[in-house]
Amino acid sequence: MSLDDPHILVVDDDTRLRALLEKFLTEQGFRVTVAIDGADARTKMQSFAFDLVVLDVMMPGESGLELTRALRRGNDVPVLLLTARGEPEDRISGLESGADDYLTKPFEPRELVLRLNAILRRTHEPATTDQGVVRFGDFSFDMTRAELHKAGRFVRLTAAESALLKALAKRPGKAMDRETLSAENPAIGGGRAIDVQVTRLRRKIEEDPKFPRYLRAVRGVGYSFVPD
Repeated sequence: MSLDDPHILVVDDDTRLRALLEKFLTEQGFRVTVAIDGADARTKMQSFAFDLVVLDVMMPGESGLELTRALRRGNDVPVLLLTARGEPEDRISGLESGADDYLTKPFEPRELVLRLNAILRRTHEPATTDQGVVRFGDFSFDMTRAELHKAGRFVRLTAAESALLKALAKRPGKAMDRETLSAENPAIGGGRAIDVQVTRLRRKIEEDPKFPRYLRAVRGVGYSFVPD
């Protein structure tokens, strides 16, 4: 194990699952710290700078959703939520809280690793190419890496936000309905989840999200991306 290995914080009140995840993720090359609840997680985050947090939704005291919302007010560490509740509304609640991804229990450990690596690649790799770059205002969006920069500074996007911006930026000025967006880009989600992603993305790219310049609603159709 090296200090260069990604440092993951696993927060879960289930002792057995917590131990299994610690063992498995360590074997996969991660540095792993565990916490039993939100309060314990906050203490650990005061001592370490984590690359990613794996967070159980249903915990006694502060829930995973509450902790994620609190983190988003001043910490941009990526969050992957774990939950035994897999209904669409539960996923939407997780996305609305600011989570980067959402995995339903029980899950295949290898899938968890794939999702963690995908989040880490997206949030830690710098852009190295100008091919396929869409520019609008002070922003540049690398279509290949699905990375957004504002005035040269990296802007962190969740997987769903990246997928949404890429899907719309590939067809500038063209209105896309929710069904097409969802079918072509499963990471975005479907139905109201798309509206949630639009709202979140507007907060990051619009000067006034209530009066969007780039990410516009098209009445009776869906959404359109209108660059400069």
